[in-house]
Amino acid sequence: MGALSGIRVLDLSRVLAGPWCGQILADLGAEVIKVERPGVGDDTRGWGPPFMKTSEGESSAEASYYQSANRNKLSVSINIATAEGQELVRALAATSDVLIENYKAGSLAKYGLDYDSLSALNPRLVYCSITGFGQTGPRAEEPGYDFIIQGMGGLMSVTGEKDGVPGAGPQKVGVAVADVMTGLYSTIAIQAALLAREKTGRGQHCDMALLDVQVATLGNQSQNYLSTGKPPGRQGNAHVNIVPYQVFSARDMDFIIACGNDAQFVALCGAIGLPDLPLDPRFTRNADRVRNRHPLVALLAEHFLTDDADRWVSKIHAVKVPVGVINDIGRALAEPQVLARDMLVNIPHPMNPDFQMVGSPLKLSDTPVEYNRPAPRLGEHTDAVLSQLGLDTSALDELKQKGIIEQLNAD
Repeated sequence: MGALSGIRVLDLSRVLAGPWCGQILADLGAEVIKVERPGVGDDTRGWGPPFMKTSEGESSAEASYYQSANRNKLSVSINIATAEGQELVRALAATSDVLIENYKAGSLAKYGLDYDSLSALNPRLVYCSITGFGQTGPRAEEPGYDFIIQGMGGLMSVTGEKDGVPGAGPQKVGVAVADVMTGLYSTIAIQAALLAREKTGRGQHCDMALLDVQVATLGNQSQNYLSTGKPPGRQGNAHVNIVPYQVFSARDMDFIIACGNDAQFVALCGAIGLPDLPLDPRFTRNADRVRNRHPLVALLAEHFLTDDADRWVSKIHAVKVPVGVINDIGRALAEPQVLARDMLVNIPHPMNPDFQMVGSPLKLSDTPVEYNRPAPRLGEHTDAVLSQLGLDTSALDELKQKGIIEQLNAD
């Protein structure tokens, strides 16, 4: 039994933030029903290449992007722009615990699928709306995209090389972190609302915004600004509050040192053959090192060029100062620690029995995550789910003929 077994989730979202939330809930045992447009489905189904490989090594029509955020779900293909499709979604919502949607604010009201309409039908429904800017405020009706949010929310102003060095300028993160973090925060909000429902008997509306999440996850950077009134600048791979905490170049390749306190700095200097460095009053305490960042980093940078990265990493690791090389994704997924933690999982797919995914980081002792199915094909479970509403084969066939629903044809 999963931690959320018995919870039914109606997932009307697409692309990343909403589906990421739905996938987490599905991993935890919830029944997640993904509602998709007939003939098209989630936008990310076509966001390739790359596409999932079949067992013969050929590219399928299923984009890898889509696969990354939709495992353990059921796919039901319904045209919600039609009155009959809207009625089907209302019927599913009446028997659901949670609904996730990421339509523009207010746009589902014209279909009678907004929070007010569905909570009147099912007062216990936890309804989670995920948008770029939230349900209120001057930009509420605007669409929101991760890239734009990373820029507007301040993240890009502190990401990238500092002014005056080669490659300087604001930089987005290589993963859509505003989307992923909003999916995580939405999962927390939904679970909190489900717990509150146990006390009140009522569901509620979770109003989640990418911009809110991006601003919230600036963490120490935003608090640094509130303390000083000075916007933090870009530091490249250095830390704004800790020194040395950055990338250094060895004779053969780059590596990272994350020296978190004064004791670690003493240990680091001993390990690399510079034991007198902490005695210099410019570098004794972290606050001193932050103020004198440039001379210290210049000294260390010159020193590290005298040997190979593996030798430096070995020496520094031996004194328990955090250190490591910079892996590409292939090397990261091959790390023995990653493999030991079951972070690569095999989930047989109808087109590829050896299909692999990155697993969930959630490790629960009594109700572990289960991998029951890969991301569904479009309309794969339409008949099975809608038959639970009392629709017989004749009624389902009629809806298909009208283009209201779509069922995946058997291979």
